[in-house]
Amino acid sequence: MTQATGHEGQTEERVRGLALAARAAGRQLAALTGPARAALLRDVAAALADPAERERLLAANARDVAAAKAAAAAGELDPARLKRLGLDAAKLDSVADGLGQLAAMPELLGRPRLRRELDDGLVLEQVPCPLGLVGVVFEARPDAAPQIGGLCLKSGNAALLKGGSEARESNRALVELMQRALQRHGVAPAAITLLEQREDITAMLALDGVLDLVIARGGHEFVRHVQRSTRIAVMGHAEGVCHLFLHASAEPTMAATIAVDAKCGYPAACNAIEALLWTGGAEAALGACVAALRERGVELRGCDRTRARHPELAAASEQDWGHEYGALVLAIRHVDDEADALAHIDRYGSKHTEAIVAADPAAAERFLAAVDAADVFWNASTRFADGYRFGLGAEVGISTGKLHARGPVGAEGLLTYRWLLRGHGQVASDYGPGKRRFTHSDLEP
Repeated sequence: MTQATGHEGQTEERVRGLALAARAAGRQLAALTGPARAALLRDVAAALADPAERERLLAANARDVAAAKAAAAAGELDPARLKRLGLDAAKLDSVADGLGQLAAMPELLGRPRLRRELDDGLVLEQVPCPLGLVGVVFEARPDAAPQIGGLCLKSGNAALLKGGSEARESNRALVELMQRALQRHGVAPAAITLLEQREDITAMLALDGVLDLVIARGGHEFVRHVQRSTRIAVMGHAEGVCHLFLHASAEPTMAATIAVDAKCGYPAACNAIEALLWTGGAEAALGACVAALRERGVELRGCDRTRARHPELAAASEQDWGHEYGALVLAIRHVDDEADALAHIDRYGSKHTEAIVAADPAAAERFLAAVDAADVFWNASTRFADGYRFGLGAEVGISTGKLHARGPVGAEGLLTYRWLLRGHGQVASDYGPGKRRFTHSDLEP
């Protein structure tokens, strides 16, 4: 490996220094009692609701939005990212409410998940503990900063946050708000540290041995780039190519209501649907969905079988399947049966969230059992795939992988555990065939 020189070396040294300071502050945070961390979370929530703080936050966000609109007009910023950039009172209220949820949740650290007597006077415990230092790279949405920060405060982890440059002013104001709260509670502000330069990402990914986990939130290629560029464990929050499948038994009004919410509630969200699948028998449900979606201004693109019933729709192409629009655009495709729907989802889905509308419980249960995705829903909008709505307080991202955490990742997803064994001088060589036997008796945690 070549040695970094000049500006690159200075960046690596600076980011390593910030990371080490954050890690030390994280130990202070983890040492707080559960009630003390809950009080800290409530303090951050109260600050988000304070009129003077809110005025500063919204002013910072207005500067970001103005610059982003100019960049979008020049073709330099994706419109979907622009849409995710805005902060308003409702978003801040939602974040504050989520932090209140976190504060009210039971303490996660130090409470054994398992207690097992191996022998008389030899007791084993599995005890949750923080990961340590978490690095999170995210784009656009500035409300992600206090959500991620809150989850780290609850779980006793320090965090390095790297937001997109389009939200620099907003992220800076939000992180400073959290740092002031940390200071009021006797924890070094470095426990939540903001990285602002593009080159800081590369320097952060080189911190194996310092950083315990990287969470990458962005498009598929960005997440894969992060995974290829580091030896640190990466939890990927990639694109959301979500489907809604209309079974032959789908009730039309319910189908239309769910489809509108799943597409129109927040089109730029990763849990919005990008494709609607239907099968024979679901023609009435399809018609209800098409009418309701067109009324909401959604651009609909259909396959040949769909356009045979609804010729007013634009023709879909192969590029529409598996594409994340992040906008009021939806692809519609006819599938032969349940197996064909599952095959389409398996080929084009991103393993984020999939849903079925069906009055037939057996068909719905087959769908729930067969779909390989982090979240699979029956007669419910894909927009429920969210840490706040799941009662997790917030999420650091939606993990579409299968190791450690999957789906909305809340505070528990930022924990690992230790095995603690308490004895009275026992030695392993005394146990085994023909020797002393283990009792392996489970105790109340």
